[in-house]
Amino acid sequence: MSQYITKPIPAEKPPVAFVERPWGSFKQYAHNRECTVSLMTVRPGQRLSLQSHTGRAELWIVLDDGAIVQVGDAAREYRAGDEIWIPAHEKHRLACNAGTRSIRVLEVAFGNWQQADIIRYEDDFLRAPQGE
Repeated sequence: MSQYITKPIPAEKPPVAFVERPWGSFKQYAHNRECTVSLMTVRPGQRLSLQSHTGRAELWIVLDDGAIVQVGDAAREYRAGDEIWIPAHEKHRLACNAGTRSIRVLEVAFGNWQQADIIRYEDDFLRAPQGE
């Protein structure tokens, strides 16, 4: 198994800054840090592979109710606004319950984001155990 570590990967969830303004507030998840941000959308009844990564840790920010997230051996349903820290090498999976709406999760990945570092343990679409 190749190791794709070329950038620093935090061992713990980086601090999230909460900033208040006269008009409201905002959270900063990666203030002046190198990261990759992705918006994942999962259709009802679908799920990603059970996977891990050697080259990155991920912070998932749930945007819609009904996201089912597995980290390690534990899976549970999350609501909009929940945050999940996934350390490098940790098995994880995102799924959408069988309702009528897709769910979205904003992923902030710290480290070296590349498809080649995916290790799949289970996959509904019979993709290769490693890589894209």
